[in-house]
Amino acid sequence: MSWYVYMLRCGDGTLYTGITDNVSRRLAAHRSGKGAKYTRGRGPLELVYTEEVPDKPAALRRESAIKKLKRPQKDALRESWALREAPLRKGETQV
Repeated sequence: MSWYVYMLRCGDGTLYTGITDNVSRRLAAHRSGKGAKYTRGRGPLELVYTEEVPDKPAALRRESAIKKLKRPQKDALRESWALREAPLRKGETQV
């Protein structure tokens, strides 16, 4: 079973990082107010980064590493993810 590290951008511009085994279910929980206490009242919440890892211990280690990054490093991480996840335009090939 895969686990995921994810990052949310809150309505106030802050970033929240967490782990889950189901990103869509966890995002729904955050948006309904049943997620982390930090995200309650900070909507709207936008998923800005996900990373698949092999297991929960790896997810916890990666989450800890991301939380230690400075904001510019987190921004670079999520920007590189956004580029990878952008839909391919017609005629483009994935590198």
